[in-house]
Amino acid sequence: MPDAISLAGKTVLITGASAGIGWATALAFARQGANVVVTARREQRLVELCDLIGEHDGKSAFLAGDGADETTAEKCVGLAVERFGRLDILINNAGAGNYKNLVDTSVREYDELMDSNMKTSFLFTRHAAPVMIAQKGGEILFVSSVAGLQGYAGEAVYCASKFAQIGFAQALYGELRKYGIKVGTICPGGVKTEFAVGKGRTEEGVKTSYMMEPSEIADAILFACMQPRNARILQMTVRHMGEPGR
Repeated sequence: MPDAISLAGKTVLITGASAGIGWATALAFARQGANVVVTARREQRLVELCDLIGEHDGKSAFLAGDGADETTAEKCVGLAVERFGRLDILINNAGAGNYKNLVDTSVREYDELMDSNMKTSFLFTRHAAPVMIAQKGGEILFVSSVAGLQGYAGEAVYCASKFAQIGFAQALYGELRKYGIKVGTICPGGVKTEFAVGKGRTEEGVKTSYMMEPSEIADAILFACMQPRNARILQMTVRHMGEPGR
Protein backbone atom coordinates (compact mmCIF):
# COMPACT_ATOMS: atom_id res chain seq x y z
CA MET A 1 0.00 0.00 0.00
CA PRO A 2 1.64 3.30 -1.09
CA ASP A 3 2.40 5.59 1.85
CA ALA A 4 0.75 3.17 4.26
CA ILE A 5 1.11 4.06 7.92
CA SER A 6 3.32 1.70 9.88
CA LEU A 7 1.71 0.16 12.95
CA ALA A 8 5.06 -0.65 14.56
CA GLY A 9 5.21 0.95 17.99
CA LYS A 10 1.57 2.04 17.92
CA THR A 11 -0.60 1.13 20.90
CA VAL A 12 -3.97 -0.46 20.18
CA LEU A 13 -6.75 -1.32 22.63
CA ILE A 14 -9.10 -4.10 21.51
CA THR A 15 -12.32 -5.00 23.32
CA GLY A 16 -13.95 -8.42 23.11
CA ALA A 17 -10.55 -9.98 22.47
CA SER A 18 -11.04 -13.41 24.06
CA ALA A 19 -12.25 -15.02 20.82
CA GLY A 20 -13.23 -14.49 17.20
CA ILE A 21 -12.57 -11.17 15.51
CA GLY A 22 -11.00 -9.60 18.60
CA TRP A 23 -8.54 -12.45 19.07
CA ALA A 24 -7.57 -12.47 15.39
CA THR A 25 -7.21 -8.68 15.34
CA ALA A 26 -4.91 -8.70 18.37
CA LEU A 27 -2.61 -11.22 16.68
CA ALA A 28 -2.68 -9.25 13.42
CA PHE A 29 -1.66 -6.00 15.13
CA ALA A 30 1.05 -7.79 17.11
CA ARG A 31 2.51 -9.19 13.89
CA GLN A 32 2.77 -5.61 12.64
CA GLY A 33 4.80 -4.63 15.71
CA ALA A 34 2.04 -2.82 17.59
CA ASN A 35 1.71 -2.79 21.36
CA VAL A 36 -1.56 -4.62 22.07
CA VAL A 37 -3.87 -4.11 25.06
CA VAL A 38 -6.75 -6.58 25.17
CA THR A 39 -9.83 -6.92 27.33
CA ALA A 40 -12.79 -9.27 27.70
CA ARG A 41 -14.53 -11.10 30.51
CA ARG A 42 -12.62 -14.40 30.23
CA GLU A 43 -9.28 -13.83 31.94
CA GLN A 44 -7.75 -17.21 31.07
CA ARG A 45 -8.37 -16.63 27.37
CA LEU A 46 -6.65 -13.26 27.61
CA VAL A 47 -3.68 -14.88 29.36
CA GLU A 48 -3.43 -17.40 26.52
CA LEU A 49 -3.65 -14.65 23.91
CA CYS A 50 -0.92 -12.55 25.51
CA ASP A 51 1.28 -15.64 25.92
CA LEU A 52 0.85 -16.35 22.22
CA ILE A 53 1.79 -12.79 21.34
CA GLY A 54 4.82 -13.03 23.62
CA GLU A 55 6.00 -16.23 21.92
CA HIS A 56 6.54 -14.11 18.80
CA ASP A 57 8.28 -11.31 20.71
CA GLY A 58 5.20 -9.10 20.69
CA LYS A 59 4.29 -6.67 23.46
CA SER A 60 0.90 -6.95 25.12
CA ALA A 61 -1.10 -6.39 28.27
CA PHE A 62 -4.57 -7.42 29.36
CA LEU A 63 -7.30 -6.53 31.78
CA ALA A 64 -10.26 -8.82 32.34
CA GLY A 65 -13.63 -7.28 33.08
CA ASP A 66 -17.13 -6.47 31.92
CA GLY A 67 -16.88 -3.91 29.13
CA ALA A 68 -20.25 -2.45 30.09
CA ASP A 69 -18.77 -1.44 33.45
CA GLU A 70 -17.24 2.03 33.27
CA THR A 71 -14.44 1.00 35.62
CA THR A 72 -13.24 -1.57 33.09
CA ALA A 73 -13.06 1.00 30.30
CA GLU A 74 -11.29 3.53 32.49
CA LYS A 75 -8.74 1.00 33.72
CA CYS A 76 -8.03 -0.35 30.23
CA VAL A 77 -7.30 3.09 28.81
CA GLY A 78 -5.16 3.81 31.86
CA LEU A 79 -3.29 0.53 31.39
CA ALA A 80 -2.46 1.39 27.78
CA VAL A 81 -1.07 4.79 28.71
CA GLU A 82 0.79 3.54 31.79
CA ARG A 83 2.36 0.54 30.05
CA PHE A 84 3.07 2.00 26.60
CA GLY A 85 2.90 5.77 27.03
CA ARG A 86 -0.01 6.47 24.68
CA LEU A 87 -3.10 5.11 22.99
CA ASP A 88 -3.19 5.35 19.21
CA ILE A 89 -6.02 3.03 18.16
CA LEU A 90 -9.23 1.82 19.80
CA ILE A 91 -11.08 -1.14 18.28
CA ASN A 92 -14.58 -1.32 19.74
CA ASN A 93 -15.19 -4.98 18.98
CA ALA A 94 -17.04 -6.30 22.04
CA GLY A 95 -20.47 -7.53 21.08
CA ALA A 96 -23.17 -10.14 21.41
CA GLY A 97 -26.01 -11.49 19.32
CA ASN A 98 -29.41 -12.94 20.08
CA TYR A 99 -31.60 -13.64 17.08
CA LYS A 100 -35.23 -13.58 18.20
CA ASN A 101 -38.53 -12.14 17.09
CA LEU A 102 -39.55 -9.06 19.03
CA VAL A 103 -42.41 -10.76 20.90
CA ASP A 104 -39.99 -13.43 22.14
CA THR A 105 -37.37 -10.94 23.34
CA SER A 106 -37.34 -10.05 27.03
CA VAL A 107 -36.34 -6.73 28.53
CA ARG A 108 -33.34 -8.47 30.08
CA GLU A 109 -32.20 -9.68 26.64
CA TYR A 110 -32.66 -6.18 25.24
CA ASP A 111 -30.49 -4.75 28.01
CA GLU A 112 -27.82 -7.41 27.46
CA LEU A 113 -27.53 -6.61 23.75
CA MET A 114 -27.49 -2.86 24.22
CA ASP A 115 -24.94 -3.11 27.04
CA SER A 116 -22.65 -5.41 25.09
CA ASN A 117 -22.88 -3.72 21.70
CA MET A 118 -23.52 -0.05 22.37
CA LYS A 119 -22.75 0.78 25.99
CA THR A 120 -19.26 -0.74 25.73
CA SER A 121 -18.66 1.34 22.59
CA PHE A 122 -19.71 4.49 24.42
CA LEU A 123 -17.66 3.81 27.56
CA PHE A 124 -14.38 2.88 25.90
CA THR A 125 -14.64 5.75 23.43
CA ARG A 126 -15.58 8.17 26.19
CA HIS A 127 -12.38 7.36 28.08
CA ALA A 128 -10.10 6.98 25.05
CA ALA A 129 -11.09 10.20 23.30
CA PRO A 130 -9.53 12.62 25.83
CA VAL A 131 -6.21 10.78 25.54
CA MET A 132 -6.29 11.02 21.75
CA ILE A 133 -7.35 14.68 21.86
CA ALA A 134 -4.34 15.46 24.05
CA GLN A 135 -2.11 13.55 21.61
CA LYS A 136 -3.67 15.42 18.67
CA GLY A 137 -4.34 12.17 16.85
CA GLY A 138 -5.64 8.63 16.95
CA GLU A 139 -8.12 6.26 15.38
CA ILE A 140 -11.36 4.78 16.69
CA LEU A 141 -13.00 1.90 14.84
CA PHE A 142 -16.31 0.27 15.64
CA VAL A 143 -16.93 -3.32 14.56
CA SER A 144 -20.59 -2.98 13.68
CA SER A 145 -22.39 -5.27 11.22
CA VAL A 146 -24.30 -5.37 7.96
CA ALA A 147 -27.23 -5.52 10.42
CA GLY A 148 -26.35 -1.93 11.25
CA LEU A 149 -27.03 -0.97 7.64
CA GLN A 150 -30.21 -2.92 6.96
CA GLY A 151 -32.90 -4.36 9.20
CA TYR A 152 -33.48 -8.12 9.23
CA ALA A 153 -36.54 -9.99 10.47
CA GLY A 154 -35.86 -11.79 13.73
CA GLU A 155 -32.99 -9.44 14.58
CA ALA A 156 -34.76 -6.20 15.52
CA VAL A 157 -32.97 -5.53 18.80
CA TYR A 158 -29.61 -6.67 17.46
CA CYS A 159 -30.07 -4.39 14.44
CA ALA A 160 -31.04 -1.51 16.72
CA SER A 161 -27.80 -1.87 18.67
CA LYS A 162 -25.71 -2.00 15.50
CA PHE A 163 -27.50 0.93 13.84
CA ALA A 164 -26.78 2.84 17.05
CA GLN A 165 -23.04 2.15 16.72
CA ILE A 166 -22.99 3.53 13.20
CA GLY A 167 -24.89 6.70 14.12
CA PHE A 168 -22.63 7.16 17.14
CA ALA A 169 -19.53 6.80 14.96
CA GLN A 170 -20.82 9.22 12.32
CA ALA A 171 -21.51 11.88 14.95
CA LEU A 172 -18.12 11.35 16.59
CA TYR A 173 -16.37 11.76 13.26
CA GLY A 174 -17.78 15.30 13.18
CA GLU A 175 -16.68 15.98 16.74
CA LEU A 176 -13.18 14.52 16.66
CA ARG A 177 -11.87 15.18 13.16
CA LYS A 178 -10.55 18.63 14.17
CA TYR A 179 -8.23 16.89 16.65
CA GLY A 180 -6.73 14.66 13.97
CA ILE A 181 -8.73 11.63 15.15
CA LYS A 182 -10.15 9.27 12.55
CA VAL A 183 -13.45 7.52 13.29
CA GLY A 184 -14.94 4.71 11.23
CA THR A 185 -16.97 1.52 11.20
CA ILE A 186 -16.32 -1.98 9.87
CA CYS A 187 -19.54 -3.78 8.91
CA PRO A 188 -18.95 -7.51 8.46
CA GLY A 189 -21.38 -10.10 7.21
CA GLY A 190 -21.32 -13.55 8.78
CA VAL A 191 -18.08 -14.63 10.45
CA LYS A 192 -17.11 -18.07 11.75
CA THR A 193 -16.98 -17.40 15.48
CA GLU A 194 -18.81 -18.50 18.62
CA PHE A 195 -20.88 -15.31 18.32
CA ALA A 196 -24.61 -16.02 18.88
CA VAL A 197 -24.08 -19.79 19.07
CA GLY A 198 -27.01 -21.06 21.10
CA LYS A 199 -28.87 -17.80 20.48
CA GLY A 200 -29.94 -18.29 16.90
CA ARG A 201 -26.84 -20.00 15.52
CA THR A 202 -25.43 -23.49 15.95
CA GLU A 203 -21.80 -24.62 15.97
CA GLU A 204 -22.43 -26.97 13.05
CA GLY A 205 -24.27 -24.30 11.07
CA VAL A 206 -21.38 -21.88 11.47
CA LYS A 207 -18.76 -24.52 10.70
CA THR A 208 -20.36 -25.62 7.42
CA SER A 209 -21.32 -22.13 6.25
CA TYR A 210 -19.74 -19.81 3.72
CA MET A 211 -19.04 -17.33 6.52
CA MET A 212 -15.71 -15.53 6.64
CA GLU A 213 -12.82 -16.38 8.91
CA PRO A 214 -12.07 -13.93 11.75
CA SER A 215 -8.64 -13.30 10.23
CA GLU A 216 -10.30 -11.89 7.11
CA ILE A 217 -12.05 -9.23 9.16
CA ALA A 218 -8.83 -8.59 11.07
CA ASP A 219 -7.12 -7.88 7.74
CA ALA A 220 -9.84 -5.36 6.88
CA ILE A 221 -9.34 -3.65 10.24
CA LEU A 222 -5.59 -3.47 9.65
CA PHE A 223 -6.19 -2.02 6.20
CA ALA A 224 -8.35 0.75 7.67
CA CYS A 225 -5.73 1.57 10.31
CA MET A 226 -2.86 1.65 7.82
CA GLN A 227 -4.34 4.30 5.54
CA PRO A 228 -2.09 7.28 4.78
CA ARG A 229 -2.32 10.14 7.24
CA ASN A 230 -4.54 12.23 4.97
CA ALA A 231 -6.92 9.37 4.09
CA ARG A 232 -9.74 7.96 6.18
CA ILE A 233 -12.19 5.12 5.85
CA LEU A 234 -15.52 6.14 7.32
CA GLN A 235 -17.31 2.87 6.67
CA MET A 236 -16.29 -0.48 5.21
CA THR A 237 -18.65 -3.36 4.43
CA VAL A 238 -17.12 -6.84 4.21
CA ARG A 239 -19.30 -9.75 3.05
CA HIS A 240 -18.55 -13.32 2.10
CA MET A 241 -18.95 -14.72 -1.41
CA GLY A 242 -21.68 -17.18 -0.47
CA GLU A 243 -24.41 -14.62 0.23
CA PRO A 244 -27.03 -14.90 -2.53
CA GLY A 245 -28.25 -11.79 -4.27
CA ARG A 246 -26.04 -9.31 -2.39
